[in-house]
Amino acid sequence: MTETATRLAALREKMRQTETDLVALGPGSHMQWLVGFHPHADERPCLLLVSEAGECFLMPALNAEGSRENTDIAFHTWSDDERPDAALAAALGAIGADKAKSVVLDETMRADFALRLLGALPDAKHTFTGETVGALRMRKGESEFARLKTSAAVADRALQKAFAAIKPGMSEKELATVIRDHFASEGAIPLFTIVGSGPNGAFPHHQTGERKLAEGDAVVIDIGARKGGLPSDITRMAAVGRPPEGYGQVHTIVERAVEAALAAARPGVKAKEVDAPARRVISDAGYGEYFVHRTGHGLGIDGHEPPYITATSETVLEEGMVFSIEPGIYIPRRFGIRLEEIVILRADGPEIFSSLPRDLHVSGA
Repeated sequence: MTETATRLAALREKMRQTETDLVALGPGSHMQWLVGFHPHADERPCLLLVSEAGECFLMPALNAEGSRENTDIAFHTWSDDERPDAALAAALGAIGADKAKSVVLDETMRADFALRLLGALPDAKHTFTGETVGALRMRKGESEFARLKTSAAVADRALQKAFAAIKPGMSEKELATVIRDHFASEGAIPLFTIVGSGPNGAFPHHQTGERKLAEGDAVVIDIGARKGGLPSDITRMAAVGRPPEGYGQVHTIVERAVEAALAAARPGVKAKEVDAPARRVISDAGYGEYFVHRTGHGLGIDGHEPPYITATSETVLEEGMVFSIEPGIYIPRRFGIRLEEIVILRADGPEIFSSLPRDLHVSGA
């Protein structure tokens, strides 16, 4: 059985469990996960429709020939000189979904696509993908794990290049270029390179800029790239010479928060029960107001996807889920510290992707 067939069978089982008549996906990550590709995304309505009886595409004729190279799923096409309504009605009829009462919508599709579909099914109630496609995507198979692990190893090597390049006087952008160049040298597509030096490190999503690295700076380096279709994401800390006063104590607190979250992450535990111990370590040390984001996010086709490791998430963690653990402390006008691991949850706890230690890297050391 092909991967697409396996995933369609798993989706239909979820549809039965949730009493869902129709799943509708637009071009994007959900479609990519389910059938291994998605057509060019633009304003032309394009949907993958899945019912108990079958599956088909509402497909713009402009994209049909190119898309046919990737799938043998039936197309119901429409051209630019006509409206898509007749093709949509035919598609729904072909899979027995023209009277669907319960529809799952891809929450990332264009609103006009969703409204057109709901207009064709006026009696249907709709939900989003959390209990169907989203639930399936959260659990990674070994082939996905292997590709994520490979992508993580490329990021490890890019970080090592960055550590070796750090010197006073270079700009954040120049350091980011070193990282991006290494990604490119290994055939990875850079997704983001956050370099936050000195006081800029106190902005968790700092826009890498022209600030020059100076002696005594702590530097947050948060990077990711796509290799083999899947992304990496890792954050480590560096210092330009001697780190700023008080840095060591704060780094130790963040490290203890990482360890607390890793210790709590087990199958059957709620996501909020992984966030809580990390947050408690930082709060008990007196820095609670400076931990300003969630403890983690899922990683898969998307760089941010469920499960989200937040203070309120009721998601029960399962074996095979992949997510980050990345607590941080951000002290305005001084420095920030974030330490990030991507893990896959095994039966006995989390397996870390990166092989790099979380210690501070000191330039020249």
